[in-house]
Amino acid sequence: MFDFSIPLSTERKRTKSSEDSVWPHERDAEIVPPVLNSKFSPLHYPLMSETSAVVVRNLTKAFKKVQVLEGVSFSIPCGSMLALLGPNGAGKTTTVRILSTLLRPDGGEVLINGFDVQKQSDEVRAVIGLTGQYAAIDEYLTGRENLEMMGRLYHLSKEDSKRRATELLEQFDLTEASTRAAKTYSGGMRRRLDLAASLVAAPPILFLDEPTTGLDPRSRLAMWEVIKQLKKDGATILLTTQYLEEADKLADSIAVIDHGKVIAEGTADELKARVGKERLELVLEREGDLEKAQKTVREGSSIDKEERRISIPIEGVSEVKDVLDRLQQASISIESLSLHKPTLDDVFLKLTGRQAEAKQSETVPA
Repeated sequence: MFDFSIPLSTERKRTKSSEDSVWPHERDAEIVPPVLNSKFSPLHYPLMSETSAVVVRNLTKAFKKVQVLEGVSFSIPCGSMLALLGPNGAGKTTTVRILSTLLRPDGGEVLINGFDVQKQSDEVRAVIGLTGQYAAIDEYLTGRENLEMMGRLYHLSKEDSKRRATELLEQFDLTEASTRAAKTYSGGMRRRLDLAASLVAAPPILFLDEPTTGLDPRSRLAMWEVIKQLKKDGATILLTTQYLEEADKLADSIAVIDHGKVIAEGTADELKARVGKERLELVLEREGDLEKAQKTVREGSSIDKEERRISIPIEGVSEVKDVLDRLQQASISIESLSLHKPTLDDVFLKLTGRQAEAKQSETVPA
């Protein structure tokens, strides 16, 4: 059993200048240094807020004449995961950089574990871990050396740095490759090592900025399992992603961001409910039957003449037979059919008028 503190070395009182930026019940409370036990469990640094670990209010940021963030607001309850979903250029990375104290906002307020990112940046850095879009590791060091170096930067003793590196190498399935230079690692291994480095201090709050971008499907699934385990262990996570499936499978709630604004927020099921009912998709044998089929079935159906497709809203699978019987009685032949449930892709398309995979360029300073 061993204890250490990072990077605050002594307890101290909050100053009056910071009182207005914290929660009312926290005023005059002591700032307690983060302490890790032998298991390096997340959340060992006490969360000051009993409800939300991350609070963002009306965040704005512009680079010259380009307005990147326009009043972004959201919160993340302690121990949960929020996915910030949007295309490239939506403002996701800019938001993460502000939350992690790497960039100053033009306006708004951000509280991380009750600490204001502008007035108490040191305290914020003590409770967060950040994994950016690109692996921030030294490719000439081995995997173990990278983790031990990070431990020493966090003021761990040499012995504790080695012990923590061993734990993380085992957790991320990198033990066998631990003596190889990082430049020999595959893309998936480098991303796992990068995430492991951000966990050396076992921070209770993690910012994962598109952690699976560029990974092959197998590596992506492996990273998903790692992220699921971190959440299960009690970490509070902000995950930015442009992958709809990733947000759907990992996050407790989702905030859809587009052109620097949060345009929708809720659970995956709540967002899908905005799209509406399930739809029966039918491809007819003859294009000339489309209008006849549309008159035969219920209101709300839509047709695509080029694809010879008719899309029909239904309440459930039980209504499929009724629709097919009507079309048969009208002598309308069907080439193929499929049942389509609302997806996050449908949600994004309805909210923005385009697919989530649309590419833009987010303007950031060099």
